[in-house]
Amino acid sequence: MSDSMGLVTDREFSFNAKDFSRVRSLIHQRAGISLHDGKQAMVYSRLSRRLRDTGYNSFEQYLQWLEGSSGAAAQQEWQEFVNCLTTNLTSFFREEHHFHVLAEWLSARGPQPTRIWCCAASTGEEPYSLAMTVAETLGLHAPVKIVSSDIDTNVLATASRGAYDAAARGLSPQRLRQFFLKGKGANVGQIRVKPELASLVEFKPFNLMQEQWQMGEPFDIVFCRNVMIYFDAPTQRKVLERIHRVMKPKGKLFVGHSENFTESRDLFLLRGKTVYDKV
Repeated sequence: MSDSMGLVTDREFSFNAKDFSRVRSLIHQRAGISLHDGKQAMVYSRLSRRLRDTGYNSFEQYLQWLEGSSGAAAQQEWQEFVNCLTTNLTSFFREEHHFHVLAEWLSARGPQPTRIWCCAASTGEEPYSLAMTVAETLGLHAPVKIVSSDIDTNVLATASRGAYDAAARGLSPQRLRQFFLKGKGANVGQIRVKPELASLVEFKPFNLMQEQWQMGEPFDIVFCRNVMIYFDAPTQRKVLERIHRVMKPKGKLFVGHSENFTESRDLFLLRGKTVYDKV
């Protein structure tokens, strides 16, 4: 049941409009995510598990402890808080036209050292799709490094394992044979990324809201797809400026199908369907 404001009334824990406003503020500060008014039930559902695990009987108590505590336990709980409120929707070769553009770019560039950053690794389908594109275009031993990050440490753990259901969407029979191992025994019905493909990808936790971006050498390619839709306009601009700074001249930025940054023409110019060139 919900009240007139959309807040859950038939619930296990106390949760009111003030609590929701507090959660909205905290997740915006921590992860840049803007939650609209229709997300109350989602917030309650996802964060209730944290109250159960931490032993608190109301959101007010939980949030008060979270904001007022320090040390390793509080730091770990902040990470769980963020993990609960991030959204991870992905599949192999999602928005497939981007991988065709990348293959053409790699082919024209040839076997030069190349750095690619995948800003939202989720459970790994996107970075491994990038790795397969590299392997198909330049071979498994190409001098290409794919740095793949996410704010959610739970999905990063899944990505690092590289194990998926054999019926995972987006994989052709040929790619299944070429790049994956089939599970046996207790793992029948599962597939795992072959080590030689996995070696192209480095996974690391990273928060786009953190002030200092120490990313190593600049990137030739950045995939930041379906991330900015969760940010408000000022946060989008801030992140675009930071991405711009860690890219090489004439680098390419790939974004999601519903994202449009034509108002930031001083940073990036649209060169194709949701593909931008660094200015």
